[in-house]
Amino acid sequence: MDKVSPPWAYTIQLPHDPRAPGIARGLLRLVLEAHGRSELTEEAELLGSELLTNAHLHTAGPYALRLGPGALDPGRVRVAVWDDDPKVPAGFERGAPRADACAEGGRGLFLVRAYADDWGAYSFPDGRGGKLLWAECGGAGRRGGGAGSGSALCR
Repeated sequence: MDKVSPPWAYTIQLPHDPRAPGIARGLLRLVLEAHGRSELTEEAELLGSELLTNAHLHTAGPYALRLGPGALDPGRVRVAVWDDDPKVPAGFERGAPRADACAEGGRGLFLVRAYADDWGAYSFPDGRGGKLLWAECGGAGRRGGGAGSGSALCR
């Protein structure tokens, strides 16, 4: 029988509560340690934090964190966040310009794009199912370009 889910995948439903992103980050650390992937904790936690914070700040409903192996590369870890708003943020679309690195806000998805090995979004077709933003880390090659690509020092 074919499996619907990867061998290990965890999903936690979170209420719209300011403590929820911190609770989800704690779960993320525990899951990575339990699956022998603790070397990815710092990077996965950054990706998860930014995606969770985006969901918390820009939606009014609940959201969810899903953590598991990469879709095409099981050596990677995929961090995904679902929320009930079907609109994909402009800064997260493929080919979108990078955010101003010196801006005081709006850099969260820029950080995800910069640190992730791969990233993407899926808006559910019926418009009522929300969206899923995801990022992967732990691969051999970086698709996202790395944190330093194209950034200038702010004065």
